[in-house]
Amino acid sequence: MTLKEVRIIEGIGALDFDNSKRSLPESQPLEFDAQGWIHLPKGIYKVLFNEILNIPKNLAATARPRSTLIRCGATLETAVWDAGYRGRSESLLVVYNPKGFRLRKNARIMQLLFYTLKSEVKEGYSGLYQNENTKL
Repeated sequence: MTLKEVRIIEGIGALDFDNSKRSLPESQPLEFDAQGWIHLPKGIYKVLFNEILNIPKNLAATARPRSTLIRCGATLETAVWDAGYRGRSESLLVVYNPKGFRLRKNARIMQLLFYTLKSEVKEGYSGLYQNENTKL
């Protein structure tokens, strides 16, 4: 999957046992330079992907960072893409390299791994993030 946007997290999030008090922290987009590059100091960032996913009800997916990302001292934290999910996804980019990391807009940074489910789910994902960030 390819990089659309990098955001800095600027607030406090919360997660409880039934999502009634769930809240996401504020975040602000960071600017790429004229050549499409951004230098990210050591830290955490939210990244949004260009691709809009439409996961069928008989598949689920997980993701792994590209190996070059790891070799540069950075990685991605991801979650499961549920059967029936549709939307633009985001992940947490963690830059461990003390010198930081340079990243270019539209770079390929993550690979999705799809799993065929034993049977199709009756109702696919219908949570808060369905159709999230689907604007091109």
